[in-house]
Amino acid sequence: MIDFTRRDMIAAAGGIAALALPGATACARADSRTLGYAVVGLGGYGLGRIVPEFANCAHSRLTGLVSGDRAKAERVAAEHGVPTRNIYDYANFDSIADNPNIDIVYVCLPNSMHAEYTIRAAKAGKHVMCEKPMAISSAECEAMIAACKAADRKLMIGYRCHFEATNLEAMRRARAGEIGTPRYFRSEHGFVQGDPTKWRLKKALAGGGSLMDIGIYALNAARYMTGEEPIAVYAHEQTDRSDPRFHEVEDMIEFQLEFPSGVIGSCMSMYSANQSHILLMGDKGRIELEPATGYSGHRLWVGRGRETEITPPPGPGKTQWAGQLDHLVQCIVEDREPIVSGTEGLRDLRIIEAIYRSAKERARVGLA
Repeated sequence: MIDFTRRDMIAAAGGIAALALPGATACARADSRTLGYAVVGLGGYGLGRIVPEFANCAHSRLTGLVSGDRAKAERVAAEHGVPTRNIYDYANFDSIADNPNIDIVYVCLPNSMHAEYTIRAAKAGKHVMCEKPMAISSAECEAMIAACKAADRKLMIGYRCHFEATNLEAMRRARAGEIGTPRYFRSEHGFVQGDPTKWRLKKALAGGGSLMDIGIYALNAARYMTGEEPIAVYAHEQTDRSDPRFHEVEDMIEFQLEFPSGVIGSCMSMYSANQSHILLMGDKGRIELEPATGYSGHRLWVGRGRETEITPPPGPGKTQWAGQLDHLVQCIVEDREPIVSGTEGLRDLRIIEAIYRSAKERARVGLA
């Protein structure tokens, strides 16, 4: 079962003092110290989302870039005040070890490259933020954790929703018993993946299809909303293999999660429809989020239906990404584990592997 102490720390990080432990400190507390990040990968997410977010951070600054496109990297460096000497490519990446201005490496690469660059960053003496899914196998996750432990470096996975105000408020209300005893969880996550040339539709790069990409939101939400770890899964895949998008990876995969308390989770991931929904039902009410995990527009209702919409208190940062970036800095400064450490990523990958196995074998798969 998920440790409620760790979940209380999530609430504390979100500025929700009611659930904070004695002596716990919010990761976004006032502190004059900042640490430098190098963003590895200037694709859609790294460049379009992470790089601009440093302007919203209190404790993090952009000090390095890693890209195979030197001209692009130089344009980004000029725009964001990064010295050209702090630009690296994938061949000379390991020399980042000699740069004292870079404390943390943020890995924003295709899934199959997460393990390699996390391990190389740790060996270079840098702390690591790695995008989700953590890797394409649990074995890779274990190797990443071991490398960071051997180097005495922090490892955090980019589960941004743990720093998003609406999700934090939903967690808090679930823990507070506002809907009574939880009985049923449901979540659907998907978007229309239209371009068959995208790396996310290549098995070697992505490790899988919609489950690895967008389904992980439903899976992780099932765990943080119930506060439990599933004990078994049962899954079913539905994919049109004649569609050029899905020659290598799955489109829709539905999976059921069994929890120790008796809660049943019903989740769906898909690449052929747009959805972002979380619902936790208890014997006295329900908590619902829609959109639940997007970049903006989150909405939350608590009660019998959608009669009462909740406006959450602010999260730990100006944005969910700023809160996430600053959280790792504070954990480094205070020498404590991030609330979404490598262990969190490993847990999800082990469950994902069981989901794929269940869908293939058409059988219930127990989880250790």
